Amino acid sequence: MRHSHIFPLAFSLYFLTLFLPTLARHNFHPKHKHSHSHLSPEISPSPTPLHAPSYAPDDAPSLSPNANDDYYNHNASNLFDVRKFGAIGDGITDDTESFKMAWDTACQSESALNIVLVPHGFSFIIQSTIFTGPCQGGLVLQVDGTLMPPDGPDSWPKNNSRRQWLVFYRINGMSLEGRGLIDGRGEKWWDLPCKPHKGPHGTTSPGPCDSPVAIRFFMSSNLSVQGLRIKNSPQFHFRFDGCQSVHVESIYITAPALSPNTDGIHIENTNDVKIFNSVISNGDDCVSIGAGCHDVDIRNITCGPGHGISIGSLGNHNSRACVSNITVRDSSIKVSDNGVRIKTWQGGSGSVSGVTFSNIHMDSVRNPIIIDQFYCLSKDCTNKTSAVFVSDIVYKNIKGTYDIRHPPMHFACSDSVPCTNLTLSEIELLPAQGDIVLDPFCWNAYGNSETLTIPPVSCLLEGIPQSISGNDIDHC
Repeated sequence: MRHSHIFPLAFSLYFLTLFLPTLARHNFHPKHKHSHSHLSPEISPSPTPLHAPSYAPDDAPSLSPNANDDYYNHNASNLFDVRKFGAIGDGITDDTESFKMAWDTACQSESALNIVLVPHGFSFIIQSTIFTGPCQGGLVLQVDGTLMPPDGPDSWPKNNSRRQWLVFYRINGMSLEGRGLIDGRGEKWWDLPCKPHKGPHGTTSPGPCDSPVAIRFFMSSNLSVQGLRIKNSPQFHFRFDGCQSVHVESIYITAPALSPNTDGIHIENTNDVKIFNSVISNGDDCVSIGAGCHDVDIRNITCGPGHGISIGSLGNHNSRACVSNITVRDSSIKVSDNGVRIKTWQGGSGSVSGVTFSNIHMDSVRNPIIIDQFYCLSKDCTNKTSAVFVSDIVYKNIKGTYDIRHPPMHFACSDSVPCTNLTLSEIELLPAQGDIVLDPFCWNAYGNSETLTIPPVSCLLEGIPQSISGNDIDHC
C-alpha cells in the first residue's frame, strides 16, 4: 500500500503525453477580447497528383462511440462539448442556442487553445448563425459528428438569412477540423424554380432564388480547414471573403454533377491561400478565385465531375478586378465542363497576371484550357470597349484527353484588350473518343509555345499589341 500513490501519477502522465502532440499542431496565440454577437488514346505519361487521399468520402474512418470521451476527458478545462451546453444531437431538435453558448464560452476562455467539440455519433440541427470573434485564444471547432441546417426553404426560419448558413466573422486563429460530416441538405434548394436546370432548355423561371452558402469565413485570418467531409450545400460549400492566411487540407466535397452553383471552395478578396490534397466533385467550379485575390497555391486536387478550376468570373457590372500570383499544380481534372479556366465579363477593368497552371492531368474534359473574355449568362450581352487585362499566363505539362464537343484549347480574348504573354509548353491533349484532333481556337491572343504541343498551336499572335504598348490598360 505504500506505493499506491504512484499509479495515479503515472496514469496522469500517460494521458498528458497523448495530448501534447495535439497542442503542437495548433500554433495559435492569444487574441483580442471577444465581441459578443450572433447574427484512351496513347500519349506521354500524364502528370499525377502527388499524394491523393487514401479513402473515399463515404469510407472515411470514423471514431469509435467513446473515442471523443477517451481522447479529451483528460483536458476538460479547455474542452467545450456542445452536449454540456444542452445540445441533443438527435437530428430533430434545434441545437442552435447550445452551439452559440459553447462558442461564446470557448471564445472568452483565456486558455491558449480551446476546443468546441461536436461529438461523434450525434446529428445536430443548427439554424443560420454567425459565430463572432475575436477570441481570447486559439479556437478549434472539432466536428466529429454531423452538422445539418433546416431541411430546405420551407423549413428555413423566415427571419434568418437565406444567403448563408454558418458564418465565422472576425476570427484570428481558428481551425475547423474533424472526421465528421457537414451535410448541407441542398436538394430542396436546387429544385427552386429559379435554378438554371428547372426551366426549358436550361432556362430559369421566376421566383425567389436566394440559397445559403454552407460555410463562410468573413474578415478572418490564420484559418485552417482540414480532414472534413462536406456534401450537398444549397450553394457554395466554402466561401472565404476578406480573409488572410487560409490553409485548406485533405477535405472531401461532394454534390451531384447537376446541382446548381455548388462551387466547392470560393475565395474573394483573400490572400495567402493554400488548398492542398483534397477531392472535390460538384455541380460547379471545384475552386473559384474571385476579385482581389493574390498569392494562392492550389496543389494535388482531384476535381470532377464539375466545372473545373476557375479564375473568375471577373468584371461583372463594369467592376474592377485584380488577381495575381496564382498557382495550380499537381492536380487531376476529370469529366468536367472545363479544366483550367479564366473567365471575365465585357466592360470590366483591372487585370489577371502571374498565373501558372502546371502538371495537370485531364480526363475527358470539355474545355481543358480556356480563357473566355466574353463570359455571359444570357444572350443579350454586348461587346464593350473595356475589359479585364489578362497577361503572363503559363500552361506547362498539361496532358490527357478532351471531350470532342469543344476544342482542347480556347483563347477568346477581348476585342479591345488582348491577352498577352501566354506561354505553353509540354501540352498533349488528345480526343477522348475517335482520332480527329481539333485545332485550338484563338482570338486576339498573344503568346508562344516553348515546345511542340499536341495539337499544335499556330493561332497565337506574336509580339505585343499596339494597344498594350500604348499603356492604356489598367494593370492594377
